Amino acid sequence: MGRMHADEHAIDTTLVRRLVRGQFPRWANLPVTPLASGGTVNAVYRLGDDLTVRLPLTEGGADDIAKERRVLGALGELPVAVPAVVAVGEPAEEYPWPWAVHGWLDGAPALQGGPARGLAEFVLALRANQAAGPPAHRGKPLSTVDTAARSAIAELARTDEPFDPDAALTVWAEALDAPQWTGSPRWVHGDLMPSNLLLRDGRLTGVLDWATAGLGDPAADLIPAWNLLTGDTRRTFRDAVAPDDATWARGRGRALAMAVIQLPYYRQTNPVISANARYVLAELDVLTSSR
Repeated sequence: MGRMHADEHAIDTTLVRRLVRGQFPRWANLPVTPLASGGTVNAVYRLGDDLTVRLPLTEGGADDIAKERRVLGALGELPVAVPAVVAVGEPAEEYPWPWAVHGWLDGAPALQGGPARGLAEFVLALRANQAAGPPAHRGKPLSTVDTAARSAIAELARTDEPFDPDAALTVWAEALDAPQWTGSPRWVHGDLMPSNLLLRDGRLTGVLDWATAGLGDPAADLIPAWNLLTGDTRRTFRDAVAPDDATWARGRGRALAMAVIQLPYYRQTNPVISANARYVLAELDVLTSSR
């Protein structure tokens, strides 16, 4: 992993040990181990066997600490485990923002193909939550990211990626033209990337990273139909969730927007995100045969 953001704070094991020792001395003797992650907002370290430490990389991610804690406190019963907020650290001389200690969840990140039925069960259970919550990060109409998506499509077309901008614009136009969500806002996670989905024995057992969650257009949680699933499992997922055609189209647009925005930005610094963005573009059939 390279440096992803121009304003990224330098974080390493020594810093994490100092923060833990200074603010939570009861954990001072636990080993601190950096975790390989495709995440773009937080540096994540394992603390002993039962905890993780999450530190925002930039000031823009600092507000997520409080938001994620609020969201996790509002969740009702779900068919998967979610991380427990064990403690929240304060800014310190060597680190300027709040940070969090979460409980460890066992599991391995989801692989392409994915647990379609388990994923659908989770999406429907979350959507049924009646609790109040904040607006979801990706819960607004697609038109709010129209400028960013078109700019990213143009930028990606100038790279050596085997990318068909005309095909991408067609997918995007179809999504924008789909009727907007007019029902009541629904709970969505909003960032169901494979690395946020934990599997054990092939079953979805945990979901991480809840800072983007909240109330909005349920199309936001259809994104894994293209960033994780394949043709057959995508059909299984769609049949189980049963979105109308307009919501499915908006979900497809959301998946496209995420991929085209992520790939130009992270193609040199985050191989996990870049590879997943390319997978999405392939599943959406917006790649050329050669470049």
